[in-house]
Amino acid sequence: MSKGPHISIRPETILSLGTFPVTNTYLTGIIVITLFIILAIYYNLQMSKERKSGLFYLMHFAVKNLYSFFVTVVGENIDILFPLLGSLFFYILLLNWFGLLPGVGSLLIRVKEAGGYAMVPLFRGSTTDLNTTLILAIIAFLSIQYYGIKFIGPAEYFKKFFNFSNPISAFTGILEVVSEFSRIISFSFRLFGNIFAGEVILAIIAFLIPVLASFPFLILEIFVGFIQGFVFAMLTAVFINLAAQKAH
Repeated sequence: MSKGPHISIRPETILSLGTFPVTNTYLTGIIVITLFIILAIYYNLQMSKERKSGLFYLMHFAVKNLYSFFVTVVGENIDILFPLLGSLFFYILLLNWFGLLPGVGSLLIRVKEAGGYAMVPLFRGSTTDLNTTLILAIIAFLSIQYYGIKFIGPAEYFKKFFNFSNPISAFTGILEVVSEFSRIISFSFRLFGNIFAGEVILAIIAFLIPVLASFPFLILEIFVGFIQGFVFAMLTAVFINLAAQKAH
């Protein structure tokens, strides 16, 4: 068994439900989405109460400021788009920060692998799994297409990609199609790369110098987790704005 820190790009399977493998990143994702739903219900219930908790005011401060910021980006469409943009930001933020909690990545269990047994983390940050970031990227991509069609109509929207009035317009349309689909790769690999790299650094520093040496890097990763969630939601808003522009 290796004495070094456990680093693997591929998520590890910790158990199987029939033929369905449950990975450590999947288990973490279930916990985070449950927490996300509980916080959303709690926030909604607190809204109707006369005497509100300190946690509510903290959450309300974050929601209000995020809403105010996105008003400057999407303008009058904010009430339509904020449920999507706010959900993306807060969900990705929780995923990123959950991966930094004590025990996530360091609490090991023994699982059977081909040729023997191995010690693997029970929990692992979901955004260090490319499957998670890819599905988030697909959700953002489909949302961009949906709102583009919703705001300017299907005829105007698809004119950007399929305009055969002249050869230049036809060629530009092909480039636009490639550009749209490339956003899936851009979204998913940006989030995955930044979070995975950060967790690798934390694991290596903690292994080499165990006593508090990784603390400054932990603070940095808290900031990076916030920025990556914000950038993901921000780019989604910008691309929706671009999708809602008519072809010229």
